[in-house]
Amino acid sequence: MKKLGLLGGMSWESTVSYYQAINRGVNARLGGLHSAQLVLSSVDFAQIEQLQHRGDWSKTADILTQEARNLELAGAKALVICTNTMHKVADTIEQNISVPLIHIADATGNELQQHSVKKVGLLGTRFTMEQPFYRSRIENNFNIDVITPNARQRDIVHKIIYEQLCKGVICVDSRNAYIEIINALAGKGAEGIILGCTEIALLIQQQHTQVRLFDTTAIHASAAVDIALSD
Repeated sequence: MKKLGLLGGMSWESTVSYYQAINRGVNARLGGLHSAQLVLSSVDFAQIEQLQHRGDWSKTADILTQEARNLELAGAKALVICTNTMHKVADTIEQNISVPLIHIADATGNELQQHSVKKVGLLGTRFTMEQPFYRSRIENNFNIDVITPNARQRDIVHKIIYEQLCKGVICVDSRNAYIEIINALAGKGAEGIILGCTEIALLIQQQHTQVRLFDTTAIHASAAVDIALSD
């Protein structure tokens, strides 16, 4: 089994989900008392969030690159960034480590292709929905049309992530707001919805909607298990 490095804390609420999903995935494959070999670097999200909203992505890249190097020094043979938004600086991190980085958009694109999805809706932080680093990677590498909510809806999705989900607050009204936005995207031809922020799956699960959901936390964790158990 390869040791995985988890770069988490963005927020720690969803990093918990990664830890559970990867350990459960390894145990499902190997049985008995097997669990994953992991090293975790969990950053202070307050600092990262402030830099995000100031647009200082270079500084966030510096912080996460150093943490990635620390994970490699701790024996990690592959790296998982436990967040969608911070894959904005994934290329910089990847250039400064010598172990593979398991990209969340690639894992998600592969999953979408397996389900023959040609048009998909994307929910996430405003950065993920509005900037090209995530959406374009799926569109260009997997030939899938990615659509996003309108400006007002994007504000709602973003606000709920930072003001509620990153703090572990689960609100029925917020779930209903998300479901309304999901239905609007489906009405525009989306064959499924990418839960493109690792906290969103804390609020919305498949039982809440008939529209197919693609939980990036679960998808990314499964891809990590594949790498950990590969020859």
